[in-house]
Amino acid sequence: MPPVSDPFEHHPELRDKIVDPEASFYRTLTTDMIRGVMAQHGVSGAWLYSDDERKAMRRATMASHPQDDLWVFGYGSLMWDPGFRFQEVRRAHVPGHARRFILRDTEGGRGTKEAPGLMAALDTDPEGPGCDGLLFRIAAQEVDAESTILWQREIIGPSYIATFVTANTGDQTLTALTFVADHEADMIDTHISRDDQIQFIATGAGFLGTSLEYLTNVHHQFSVLGITDPEIEYLVDATRAYLNERSA
Repeated sequence: MPPVSDPFEHHPELRDKIVDPEASFYRTLTTDMIRGVMAQHGVSGAWLYSDDERKAMRRATMASHPQDDLWVFGYGSLMWDPGFRFQEVRRAHVPGHARRFILRDTEGGRGTKEAPGLMAALDTDPEGPGCDGLLFRIAAQEVDAESTILWQREIIGPSYIATFVTANTGDQTLTALTFVADHEADMIDTHISRDDQIQFIATGAGFLGTSLEYLTNVHHQFSVLGITDPEIEYLVDATRAYLNERSA
């Protein structure tokens, strides 16, 4: 794939739909900041990884990556606010996986113990249609610094496992880093009911925003790209109906 001078060359429609990394909250996020915010909300940060643990995980994962550009697959909030500097963004499809709203947040991010929130995780799904999202290319010389920011944001505590997957861009097949559901983590609930999914999305809120904003942002990015995702469409419609019933 030839290099591009404009990160949005392939998708100019996304130019004002993705937060400038230099202005992103996630770019300056630290473990101490999160612990401080959680303490303000009366939530324990004991489950958070230490910086040394996170660094060791990143090094172990990246050891298999050649000293080259790094592609990162985003399927949730990375699609509108990656936080890291990127040279190129492309629409992509990852086969054998599915976006599932199974990350149950009770720790203050987008939900609390009293009103849990819900976010997406990428899960293995060999028989399914695959997962649509965005690929971001990080320049080789920036991989170390930018992947550090990425790990600080995605591997803050047990929930995801950093994994390399196959991603199709339409004209090329690439290997990309992404973050898949860790079924051993307490935050991952693969048995969550539809009713709970809808309630948690409708009512969950925390220092990162609301769960409804999260879902709405995924839906909006897909609308811009012309992607119709049946699961996202269902959750948007069901959550709106739930909120309408509550306000009636």
